[in-house]
Amino acid sequence: MTDSSSSGPVAAAEYEKVLAEADGSAAAFEIEHRGPLRRLQEFLHAYPTAIPFIVLIIGLIVFSVLVGGRFFAPFNLSLILQQVTIIGTLGIAQTLIILTAGIDLSVGVIMILASIVMGRLAVVSGVPVFIAFPAGLMVGALCGYINGTLVTYLKLPPFIVTLGTWSIFGALILFYSQSATIRQQEIEAAAPFLQVTGSSFKLGGAPITVGSLLMLFIAAVVWYILNRTAFGRHIYATGDDPNSARLAGISTARTLLAVYTMAGFICAIAGWIMIGRIGAASPLAGANANLDSITAVVIGGTSLFGGRGSIIGTLIGALIVGVFRDGLSLYGLDNLWQEFTVGVLIIVAVTIDQWVRRIAS
Repeated sequence: MTDSSSSGPVAAAEYEKVLAEADGSAAAFEIEHRGPLRRLQEFLHAYPTAIPFIVLIIGLIVFSVLVGGRFFAPFNLSLILQQVTIIGTLGIAQTLIILTAGIDLSVGVIMILASIVMGRLAVVSGVPVFIAFPAGLMVGALCGYINGTLVTYLKLPPFIVTLGTWSIFGALILFYSQSATIRQQEIEAAAPFLQVTGSSFKLGGAPITVGSLLMLFIAAVVWYILNRTAFGRHIYATGDDPNSARLAGISTARTLLAVYTMAGFICAIAGWIMIGRIGAASPLAGANANLDSITAVVIGGTSLFGGRGSIIGTLIGALIVGVFRDGLSLYGLDNLWQEFTVGVLIIVAVTIDQWVRRIAS
């Protein structure tokens, strides 16, 4: 006769064991039968900089074949780096904003306004450069703070806020500069420090500017903040899911305000780099810088929906734009086709981002 008192627990344990084995078999079957596209999707979701890196390598190979040795000449490679330095620096600022699921259309005018403040205070007003220079940096940070305040406390969409401040800051540039450019000779005489970022040294036969090194230094600092500090984790969390971030105890308002202020400060540094690059402080310089910075960020793999991306990807994105424009120019194509190619790259990058994000849904 079977002992009924023990059959219940034994049967239940055996039933649970069968269920566990069935679940494990199903999971193993699912893993083994994932298609190559699914695996690629998961890989790109885990490593968002892989695509821009591959595109950059392909671009280098293609133009080395089409153009020949001229493309990899030290001077040409140095020229590409110099051309992307300003956009790369602005792209770092833009990356911080886009990681929070925002966007900043005013980064270009903040850069120009900061450069004009530095130049006019030092040259026209005769203010010592050790005061004029930090004043320009503080103006950039203040502009970012204004953007952050409007987004955070008035709950306005970042696109609308920065579209408005783009016009406001642009008007301030024309008012304060009186639409006049501070020429290179004037800066050299009154405040040569402002042109330091344009000085260069030779590395393997290629001239490397101080501005390019400064861009890399800023990238390293921001990379460390994003990947090695609690504030960096707060930025990603705020962009990925602000409601969950608040429930986790993160002050999303303070995070956003700090991000916009930091971005404005970086834009002001880009203004200093721009003075060194062109040798002057012009209210007309960098007219398309805001759109170019967004281009570098998007092509670099940072998601426009926030919470995913990297500074390294942005630098690669800026290099991609520089490589394609330079390579097409050396190949003899008009500027029309350079812009066409960049537009195609943007659409492809956003399409891939949408496809990769489906894995999280």
